Amino acid sequence: MDLGLLLHTLTPSWNSVAILAAFFVYLAIAGSILPGKIVPGVTLQDNTRLSYRCNGLVSLLLLIALIGVAAKINVLSLTAISDRGLDLLSTTFLFSVLVTLLLYASGRTSRSQSSSLKPHITGNLIHDWWFGIQLNPQFLGIDLKFFFVRAGMMGWLLINLSVLARSIEDGTLDRSMILFQLFSTFYILDYFVHEEYMTSTWDIIAERLGFMLVFGDLVWIPFTFSIQGWWLLHNKVELTTAAVIANCFVFIMGYLVFRGANKQKHVFKKNPKALIWGRPPKVIGGKLLVSGYWGIARHCNYLGDLLLAFSFSLPCGISSPVPYFYPIYLLILLIWRERRDEARCAEKYREIWAEYRKVVPWRILPYVY
Repeated sequence: MDLGLLLHTLTPSWNSVAILAAFFVYLAIAGSILPGKIVPGVTLQDNTRLSYRCNGLVSLLLLIALIGVAAKINVLSLTAISDRGLDLLSTTFLFSVLVTLLLYASGRTSRSQSSSLKPHITGNLIHDWWFGIQLNPQFLGIDLKFFFVRAGMMGWLLINLSVLARSIEDGTLDRSMILFQLFSTFYILDYFVHEEYMTSTWDIIAERLGFMLVFGDLVWIPFTFSIQGWWLLHNKVELTTAAVIANCFVFIMGYLVFRGANKQKHVFKKNPKALIWGRPPKVIGGKLLVSGYWGIARHCNYLGDLLLAFSFSLPCGISSPVPYFYPIYLLILLIWRERRDEARCAEKYREIWAEYRKVVPWRILPYVY
């Protein structure tokens, strides 16, 4: 692709603006009115708690059904997203920049002293724009942090399904594409089945909403996590039965570790006496869990996440590093995040954390790191 064509393809169009706007409007309405479990968030520093309506799964399934009906009556094409991927990418990027500039401006003028809306301003414009200055900003009663992460996960699935539709139309659907689609679809649907677990993650409870999170949710997750599908659309990969079985094994192991570790942490935060693997939980200092997966490594959930990421790329074979962008990036990110988490926990828990490190010496992968 020459530079001129690339720049033309990357130029935002009104069609992409319309697709993005319709998607956000739907999510805002569906998220507000569809039934779902009301989950209380963690207690903030001022003893307040936000509530989250976890209806992401029903919102997603309804959206897919509506898209299917619209395609059936020729109102839209199932390949609308895959046909303008770079166009949508640039449009979403520009939206992320714009909305975070508005969040920055709005946050600076806030006089609220609540934990959710109190502005944290360092005076460094780039730093404050990048990391955000408010913990839980809202728009029309919608918690934007929870909204954006939901949009990113749904967007990832919609991109994948549109790529699948293009593969079917082009007659290139094969075992590799099917395997990638099955793994990623299961992962995304499972995320929404357990959406309430997201309310106790570090991003939700501690990170302020700035460009880092908004770009990560709206651009990075849907457009880079789907690279394997785009690659398979233009590259033929012949997988042996043994390769398929091995790939499935990696996915299953990753899922068990990832989902199991996150579930144990979430349940422990809700009920510190709940059994883990059939036994009462072991706790250090009354705060740090050392049972189950959390007694194997301090960030065992990251190991599961990495195995899942590699399982999404393995259907692409090993002829090119391009499909492995996501797991390689994730490895670097999680090591950086783990170091960041360790520093914060050491400052927060002090002697308790030092004792925890002695009991659980491994960071992510036992006997390796």
